Amino acid sequence: MSHLRFQTRKLSVAPRNVPDVNRTDRLYALVEELRAISPRCRSARELAVRFEVSKRTIERDIAALQASGVPIYAEPGRRGGYSLDKTMSLPPLNFTPAEAVAIAVALGRAGGQPFARHARSALRKVVAAMPAPDGQRARELAARVRLLDPEPQAGPARDPAPPDTVARAIDDALLRRQVLRIGYSDRKGEVTSRDIEPAVFIGGVGGFWYLVGWCRLRDDVRVFRLDRIAAAEPTGERCPERPPERFVTDLPDVIVRNPQLD
Repeated sequence: MSHLRFQTRKLSVAPRNVPDVNRTDRLYALVEELRAISPRCRSARELAVRFEVSKRTIERDIAALQASGVPIYAEPGRRGGYSLDKTMSLPPLNFTPAEAVAIAVALGRAGGQPFARHARSALRKVVAAMPAPDGQRARELAARVRLLDPEPQAGPARDPAPPDTVARAIDDALLRRQVLRIGYSDRKGEVTSRDIEPAVFIGGVGGFWYLVGWCRLRDDVRVFRLDRIAAAEPTGERCPERPPERFVTDLPDVIVRNPQLD
């Protein structure tokens, strides 16, 4: 079993037996059973009775869990059995989809920095530990972020950002798929009020971040540099469904990639 996400679900372990479960569910339940009694151990025979399978089946399941990296150890002796090292296991986490994507964006900009490979491995574990619906929402949100690798530029990279209250409103609107009302300053400093349907974040060009969305004032796709958004507030109106690919088809001279969660 190459990639067992044993933290993804927390099954209820009732005092009675657990018949009629498939192997994946049984593996999850085995981990939770051993976690609940740790540091005590449970014999293969006791686990076989608990899950109404053969002792040999339990031994195969434990071997699969150990091979996937779950810290289960065999205790010898008459009162021995299998135990889970709680200190080596990852408890359920409360990362939000937005937090997971934020980590992925930061890692995507890390490039060849030291320990970048280990950081990506840690992110995969975080996403694996998230409840399945949150993990799916994180992947959907990541599809609305594009990291761009432009041609190398001289000078230090810039990373301007809008005020925190504005940034929070923009993030929430994209996450909740709500129409956003913004005050936008153009190159000449002239501010216009616009209702936009936020679709995609783009970052990497010249050190700036951009919000791409459907501008209702122009009735077309427009790109807004984040540090030029002077004000932003969600309207509460749900955005019409528009696939993110529709907003990133004309990006010359760059390599487009999504933040990697898995």
